[in-house]
Amino acid sequence: MSNDEMDDWAAAMAEQADEEAKAVELDELKSTAKTTLVDDAKLDTILDIPVTISMEVGRSFISIRNLLQLNQGSVVELDRVAGEPLDVMVNGTLIAHGEVVVVNDKFGIRLTDVISQTERIKKLK
Repeated sequence: MSNDEMDDWAAAMAEQADEEAKAVELDELKSTAKTTLVDDAKLDTILDIPVTISMEVGRSFISIRNLLQLNQGSVVELDRVAGEPLDVMVNGTLIAHGEVVVVNDKFGIRLTDVISQTERIKKLK
């Protein structure tokens, strides 16, 4: 590269740096009341979206050969100890831990520990 080409390159880089360093003018901030109404409207659009919630007692990894040998009365060992909290999953993402309860002859789950949003985000990374 000749000196003229390098000078042109340096001039272009300096010009770009000057443009990037200029202050950006911000639009006037909207009032918080308007922002809240907009945020509420955005939230309302997703509140009725169905999600799949599941409770996981435990897991087991077995070969297809062993899977095909299962029949009525077979016992599959899980990776959890009796009394350990169950995982509450929403669309496959852990959101809480809980314990099994029975209410009016139906199973339910009592949440004992809800995973914070920051913890859920950390697990995604």
